[in-house]
Amino acid sequence: MVTVKVQQGWLSGEQLKTAPEGTPYFSFKGIPYAAPPVGKLRFKAPQPPLPWEGIRKATEHGPRCPQVDIFTQETIVSSEDCLNLNVYSPDIAPDSPLPVLFFIHGGGFKGGSGNQDRYTPDFLMSHGIILVTINYRLDALGFLCLDTEEVPGNAGMKDQVAALRWVRDNIASFGGDPNNVTVSGESAGGASTCYHLLSPMSKGLFKKAISMSGAPVCDWATPFEPRNRAFLFGRQLGLNTKDPQELLDFLQNLPVEKLLNNNPALLSFEDHNNHLYKHYHFIPVVEKDFGGEHFLTVHPMQALKDKNINDADLFIGYANEETLTGIDNFMGTIEETFNKYPELVVPKKILISSTPETILKVAELIRDHYFKGANVTKDNVREFVSFANATSFVTDINRFITHLPRVGKGKRYMYRFSTVSKRNVHGNAGAKYGVVGAGHMDVLMYLMDAQMYDLKTKKNSREFELITLVCTVFSNFVKYGNPTPDSSLGAVWPEYDNASKRYVDIGDTLTVASSPDAEAVSFWRSIFEYVGHEY
Repeated sequence: MVTVKVQQGWLSGEQLKTAPEGTPYFSFKGIPYAAPPVGKLRFKAPQPPLPWEGIRKATEHGPRCPQVDIFTQETIVSSEDCLNLNVYSPDIAPDSPLPVLFFIHGGGFKGGSGNQDRYTPDFLMSHGIILVTINYRLDALGFLCLDTEEVPGNAGMKDQVAALRWVRDNIASFGGDPNNVTVSGESAGGASTCYHLLSPMSKGLFKKAISMSGAPVCDWATPFEPRNRAFLFGRQLGLNTKDPQELLDFLQNLPVEKLLNNNPALLSFEDHNNHLYKHYHFIPVVEKDFGGEHFLTVHPMQALKDKNINDADLFIGYANEETLTGIDNFMGTIEETFNKYPELVVPKKILISSTPETILKVAELIRDHYFKGANVTKDNVREFVSFANATSFVTDINRFITHLPRVGKGKRYMYRFSTVSKRNVHGNAGAKYGVVGAGHMDVLMYLMDAQMYDLKTKKNSREFELITLVCTVFSNFVKYGNPTPDSSLGAVWPEYDNASKRYVDIGDTLTVASSPDAEAVSFWRSIFEYVGHEY
């Protein structure tokens, strides 16, 4: 047993050893970073954490936030008292404070957790950094927006801010440096990371940022009619009202399980596109400014134009075959949906701002480009994956970094992850269709070993060499603000700029290149220009 003191009281953690190296580290789990968001606090911004008497045991994870798991479709009611975090430190009394990696889990803002079934610290503990993982409110509980002062939206994002503030105030007790925090995440966590670059609430809470496979301008992370959606949500649950206070009172008094697994689709395309990478109903929103603190009051693209971003170094990228993850699910529904409704190939941002004539013409251009006008079948999975990669990740992540202005001394680095091994639990699903690569979330199999997959890796294996390479790259950025501070990994990472668009491909080795996925980016730029939509 090992004890530390934080602002709320004393914590009792434990010393464990990593697998497979056996490196000792200190573990503190299930630490509350905010008051329980229950009763009249449901849907509202988090409140300060409550103190406790005596020594609080911190050897078990806190509950996952209520959700429907996006992969298993399991309904997890658990407890709304779920605003907790985990701290893993290689040394709680180092000679000098350690850099901190603050990780935000993905899951479409509707599922996931920071617990060890998904994210273990083992691979990173030998790299001289502290890892913090968090749970935050999801789906309607975290992202309901009534456009009122009480419920302006973004409660889940404000949970993340509350956790960052807790780290600022307490991480020194675990050997960490509160002035050297890297906020990071994958998928919705990657988009969250970029949202923190744009939010005034997050200013000064981190020095660096790592965004994996996500950006605020991705279709699935961009808000669409959140207030109307909230009232539709209420009607589906049994209350037809236009009064936001009446709706709030109604929703606050429903059992939590009633708030899960609903489908408040405003337009039919949301229904048909309600899969892993197309549409989620409750996500970050642009808030009305009622004074006081607000997470975001302008659209992400406008924030970029206005240069209203926080000064931080950024490491951003994506996998080379993102949408191999869930490919079996896609192939089970493609012939029923994509071939029946021609407009489903059109990105949401174009669908909601164009005339029917324009939508049908754009659909024709897209289908001709990717599928030569043919139906999508199991015979052209390669083409479908290229299309889905571009519309869900590639185009918008490239668009975000292109528009991201340099503020202060912030540096920009970009990666493309193409590593393939037995650890690619998602990308390897494409083998049966003749497509192999790194899928969505596969990078995490080399950073944070997920217990749920039970991937045994021997220390002298090729897979462990790849784990070491990936962990070194990412931990270098956490420590130095540079993925390769020297040439010891076989390459020197160039800074990204809009002229050369240099990045590094992370495969078996590191390869410097320019203009990632240039053909896809060029095609989609032409589509945006055709409809008069800013790229």
